[in-house]
Amino acid sequence: MAIRYRFLAPGVLAFGLASAQAPAQSLEVGITSSLERVEVLHEGEPVVIQREQDTFNTVAPDFSMTSRPCPPYCIQPMRAGPGIETLGELEFLAYLQRASEDPDVVVIDSRGADEYARGTIPGALNLPWQRLHFATGADPEEVQGHLADFGVVFDGEFYDFSQAKTLVLFCNGPWCGQSPTNLRTLTGLGYPPERLKWYRGGMQLWHLLGFNTVPGGS
Repeated sequence: MAIRYRFLAPGVLAFGLASAQAPAQSLEVGITSSLERVEVLHEGEPVVIQREQDTFNTVAPDFSMTSRPCPPYCIQPMRAGPGIETLGELEFLAYLQRASEDPDVVVIDSRGADEYARGTIPGALNLPWQRLHFATGADPEEVQGHLADFGVVFDGEFYDFSQAKTLVLFCNGPWCGQSPTNLRTLTGLGYPPERLKWYRGGMQLWHLLGFNTVPGGS
């Protein structure tokens, strides 16, 4: 599906929503030299993503720790699995825009509901990692239900992934194993790896680059 854009300021593109707004002011801290902000949908409402404009801003305390105990907080590899694409921030932003228009693209915050409620990336929905992880007690019928939400059809014996949605997962950062665990579970069930994406930087790099967050809701 083609993505439509509208101009928010000279040389600035954002996801197109039908609304009449005054031209935005030019930002001192852009995303790239030609992109200042993007607009996505979060729980049905438009939200603008941009970077913090205070050039002396520092990272939020929750994401300033450098040396969490490993295990379990061990540095993840660059790839979550064969065929799964790892995304940087610009590629991730493009998927956030696509997800606002295309129901076949879903951005998933794999963290727990409490973390999600404190703040998440605009456009993400919450599916705590434990709900897909059989080793921590995930209910097979509930997992089957989540797969159905992602376009996967179960005929009573086999899964049909031909209409599976593109899923973009993230969690707390390069040291967080929640979303990689879910990605391995999904590929183990047969989910096509080319329809799985991983934002490895997660919440820590999102905060480090000064991007805004929103409170997670339902």
